[in-house]
Amino acid sequence: MNIRKKNIRKIMENKLCVDNIKCESQFDGNESLDEIPKDIGKPLYFCDICGKSFSQKGNLNTHKYIHTGQKPYHCDICGKSFSQKGNFNIHKYIHTGEKPYHCDVCGKSFSQKGSLTIHKRIHTGEKPYRCDICDKSFSETGGLTIHKRIHTGDKPYHCDICDKSFSGHGNLAIHKRIHTGERPYPCDICGKSFSQKESLIIHKHIHTGEKPFLCDICGKSFSQRNSLTEHKHIHTGEKPYDCNICGKSFSVGSHLIRHKSIHTGEKPFHCDVCGKSFSQNGILTTHKRIHTGEKPYRCEICGKYFSHKGNLTTHKRIHSGEKPHQCDTSEQPFPENDNLTIHVYIHTEEKPYHCDVNDKSFSRTDNLTMHKRLYTGDKPYHCDICGKSFSGSSGLTRHKRIHTEERPHHCDICDKSFSQVDHLATHKLIHTGEKPHHCGTCGESFPQIGLLTKHRLIHTEDKPCD
Repeated sequence: MNIRKKNIRKIMENKLCVDNIKCESQFDGNESLDEIPKDIGKPLYFCDICGKSFSQKGNLNTHKYIHTGQKPYHCDICGKSFSQKGNFNIHKYIHTGEKPYHCDVCGKSFSQKGSLTIHKRIHTGEKPYRCDICDKSFSETGGLTIHKRIHTGDKPYHCDICDKSFSGHGNLAIHKRIHTGERPYPCDICGKSFSQKESLIIHKHIHTGEKPFLCDICGKSFSQRNSLTEHKHIHTGEKPYDCNICGKSFSVGSHLIRHKSIHTGEKPFHCDVCGKSFSQNGILTTHKRIHTGEKPYRCEICGKYFSHKGNLTTHKRIHSGEKPHQCDTSEQPFPENDNLTIHVYIHTEEKPYHCDVNDKSFSRTDNLTMHKRLYTGDKPYHCDICGKSFSGSSGLTRHKRIHTEERPHHCDICDKSFSQVDHLATHKLIHTGEKPHHCGTCGESFPQIGLLTKHRLIHTEDKPCD
């Protein structure tokens, strides 16, 4: 055997075979050097922590970063660090916007080849990763891994701030934004930012008017899936949200959260403009619109804008005449559940909202709020035309009609119009002849309290100033 063949045989004999079979059995010694696999004869490099082996020392060194936590590749744009150069290069696409991998079916582009591969399964319907416990299938291995933790209860990702645990790294990342206040997904229409991409998508339905979730019972549409789910409780009568303090049940989760603040009194969300505190972040967001004047919800029928989505929903019932909430006692219908709740207090005489200054009680929380402003002098509603301030939004609305000369309340008898509904009510007494204001001295009656006040001067002999 010549020297060349001897060298080839020696290389094969020295190679550590994975199956512990001598490589002589795989080669007959007649192969050329070009036909021998390139890694034969190369030493294997083992990780002394987990035992994993690598054919190249550089790969072993990179692997060890997993154990040491070292991240030597730093992004000079955002400062984020990476343990592997490949991940660092992929990350750079976020800043450059580069998406070199294109789907040949729909044309969508991706920054990573793996993302394109997973995306293509939307078109093919392929779900190659199957759960061996419940047989559910997934298009990507990460989805299966996270799913399996439902069965095992494993939550390996821990928040280092509050110690809460999560089954997926993405869930932990989203959770951490509660602590950091990070909202990386801005709306390109109104500028509002969100901590989750899904929340931004749902938010955009406000601007587009899209309501893709349809109730199969009454046909009503919703912009959010959970809104549809909670709406269906109206039809089923289900109230799955129970207060663990008083046992009261609610059909909507947010109603339970709002209710619980009655028991706890907790108000962790503070307005940085006026310092007012709230029990819910959503209520704070709505409150801030008092200061900003923002009204993002528009009625597509009459064009009127609202600062709160619920106000728009209630307003629309003026056009539709819908009154879906009915009192069990009097059968009186109402356009919104809050109106029904307040109405029921007439029958029960319940006044659950108490003033901590003078112990006066109210059936409505907004009446309590207005009452408290008598003591605080708080007037958070400002006229943007003349600067005058008011303690309630209705006072501001009525005041603005001085500037706009709007008179939305019409008499159906003589067509005369008024800026305030109570002025219309007083005016109607002219037509009905009703005189509800009586003088306690002589018994004479008047249609307006102002006329009664003027009449009383006769008895007191007081004369009004000219």
